Amino acid sequence: MHILILLFCFNFSLSAAFYFHSAEREEKCIIQDIPSETWVTGTFKIQQWDIDRHDFLEAAPGLGMFVTITSYNEEVLLSKLFGPQGTFYFTSHLPGEHIICLESNSTRLISFGGSRLRIHLDIRVGEHDLDSAIAQAKDKVNEVTFKLEHLIEQIEQILKEQNYQRDREENFRMTSEDTNSNVLRWALAQMLIFISVGIFQMKYLKDFFIAKKVV
Repeated sequence: MHILILLFCFNFSLSAAFYFHSAEREEKCIIQDIPSETWVTGTFKIQQWDIDRHDFLEAAPGLGMFVTITSYNEEVLLSKLFGPQGTFYFTSHLPGEHIICLESNSTRLISFGGSRLRIHLDIRVGEHDLDSAIAQAKDKVNEVTFKLEHLIEQIEQILKEQNYQRDREENFRMTSEDTNSNVLRWALAQMLIFISVGIFQMKYLKDFFIAKKVV
């Protein structure tokens, strides 16, 4: 399993769109740092390499993508097979790193241009699909209401991100203070051990010299 170490944390755009290359049946994973109780939307599309045209074209029929999402404590939030393009959703229950893995289900039998794939992926954190809601709105009042609700959701998501980062900074500060305290205690313990050994050696040598009547 290959993991793309892409940590999207505290990003006010709350969105990350990119693409990467993969081989048939090769699993690629992305690590996403997400606050608790956060709605995440992912959209992907597969393109396949055409050896004749030397370009990535639309995927062959039957090609699909298996999406698996797990939390840092190995809780499976989503495990589903999609087609060559699709959208997946999940909600984080606890803050921390979440692993999003994608694996093609293609085989040599349906591959028409080799095994090279290009996977386009767009991940949105804390954003709901506003366009479909607006499309169903009956009048401008409802449209404005949906937009305001969407804006409120974004503000709440930013506040969640800020609180999550404060918690991480506090935990890091406490860990640093504990580490510094342990280092100081260990240094004092080492100094006491060295002093005790020195005193013991001096006493031993003095007793030795007295016994040999050197002093």
